[in-house]
Amino acid sequence: QAQLVESGGGSVQAGGSLRLSCAYFGYAYVLYCSGWFRQAPGKEREWVASIESDGRTTYSDSVKDRFTISQDNRKNFVYLQMDSLKPEDTATYYCAWGGNSCSFFVGRPDRFRYGGQGTQVTVSS
Repeated sequence: QAQLVESGGGSVQAGGSLRLSCAYFGYAYVLYCSGWFRQAPGKEREWVASIESDGRTTYSDSVKDRFTISQDNRKNFVYLQMDSLKPEDTATYYCAWGGNSCSFFVGRPDRFRYGGQGTQVTVSS
């Protein structure tokens, strides 16, 4: 059964770093898009970053130049390296995956599959 499992969240002071990991099982597509969303209390879910199956990446303006999304050689893990963290990065982070190019999901986050529980990131000032 296909599933996504996030890990790696935690608490850190502003300026610190964390690395999130997402393992996805049961997916077998040559062309796909994986990425990360986040949701802070009282706010809507926000797209953070995406990576194509060929390795091309895109980032939201709020995290560009601070976060790096990557995937491993077997492409069943996706990572989010978060540096220079700010208190406004505090949120629950969710892994997302979809069997199409990332352009298919622009403006349509409902088309992604998401990790179930997410992983909490808390940044203190």
